Amino acid sequence: MRILFVCLLACLLLLQVVSSQPENKAGKSTPREKPVEEERYEKFRIQHIDKDMVKKKCEAEIRRKKIYNNDNSCKKTNTFILDNPKAVKSICQGEGEMNEKTKMTHSKQKFKIVVCKLKKPARKPNCEYEGTKFTNRIVVVRCQNGLPVHFDEDILSFGN
Repeated sequence: MRILFVCLLACLLLLQVVSSQPENKAGKSTPREKPVEEERYEKFRIQHIDKDMVKKKCEAEIRRKKIYNNDNSCKKTNTFILDNPKAVKSICQGEGEMNEKTKMTHSKQKFKIVVCKLKKPARKPNCEYEGTKFTNRIVVVRCQNGLPVHFDEDILSFGN
């Protein structure tokens, strides 16, 4: 009798665990997904943060990181911030100033960047870029829940 009771209890516990799993459209259990802002930040990080980037690596890095428009055409420009993710995240965590008009956040810190510009319109994998390195740049991003999720522009800073 005890064995039957323990088995029944184990089955009920297993049923509760299985029923608490989120389901996808096909009705199958799926692992918990990241919040949208974390997914957007990951895409931002891959596309725009690379402390080891150099201007001669534009084509190789854009191809390796699969940075294209949604229709598989080549992006006209892509900017890489030459710093670590923590420094770039800090823009959205108190080290930036929000522009209320544009809802974009300007970094207080100046960054080095590499801007990769498309030489001529093309579709992947035929994207050819020319890279240029810039220093003393204020980085302008859109923040969402303390994370950068969109690179808007860079601004030359003549100040400290």
